[in-house]
Amino acid sequence: MTGTFRFGVNMTSVGTRSDWVAKCQRAEDLGYDVILVPDHLSMGAPFPSLMLAASVTTLPQLGTFVLNAGFFNPVLLARDVFAVNTYTDGRFELGLGAGYVREEFEEAGLGWPSAGERVSHLERTVAAIVEKHWDMPLLIGGNGDRVLRLAAKHADTVAFTGLKVVPGNPPLEFLQADEVLERVEFVRAQAGGRTYESNILIQSVVPADDRAAKAGELRQLYKMDFTVEQILELPALLIGQPTEIADQLRAQRDRFGFTYFTVLEPSMEDFAPVLKLLAE
Repeated sequence: MTGTFRFGVNMTSVGTRSDWVAKCQRAEDLGYDVILVPDHLSMGAPFPSLMLAASVTTLPQLGTFVLNAGFFNPVLLARDVFAVNTYTDGRFELGLGAGYVREEFEEAGLGWPSAGERVSHLERTVAAIVEKHWDMPLLIGGNGDRVLRLAAKHADTVAFTGLKVVPGNPPLEFLQADEVLERVEFVRAQAGGRTYESNILIQSVVPADDRAAKAGELRQLYKMDFTVEQILELPALLIGQPTEIADQLRAQRDRFGFTYFTVLEPSMEDFAPVLKLLAE
């Protein structure tokens, strides 16, 4: 399988105005295609952050990765995203999800809707936006059947997750390669031939001279219930030298169809040499 790669960086830290300007400009200088902002109460407010990013950069697209639809009234959100798209000269990409952090819903005074209620609200949000004149890319991210079915029907980009929610602490666990492939195949079947872009969020980029040795260290450090071989195949974890990681991403394109990779801000510099290799 062939396909042009795209690369995004999800900015996760809050700082001063000058800090934000500097790192957005650095992302542009490194060649990232998309500057993204998540939607968590402990992080920067998405829309103001993106408007500032738009004012100090020229080339990258600007997006949410992803807005928690449960925080927003669908009609009012539709108004805001169209304004952001207009004032960024069409550089905005809307990313939406159903939300999964109970503590954030409760802190915001929204109670704790069931999983079904959260997905239903996401569906209403997508409907409110799609019903209007649509002129911006839509990304929908998630792992469950209903969210991925919605993404297969409406999204320009389907964002697959490399993690799953599990009971305990930490509350998230890596999805193994076969689990991710099952989700990819589910969306393909639901899309019925409809064309879309496939994305995955990389949780960490780990430079290493010896991939297997580093995977073993991570297995011990984080008490991961995986073999070294399974760790080296985790879609959301990249280990090795830049050429090795580039090979991993080519393999993911062939196996899963991923052509759009998002890294978290702490990995922005470590991933930059890989980006340059694949851009060439």
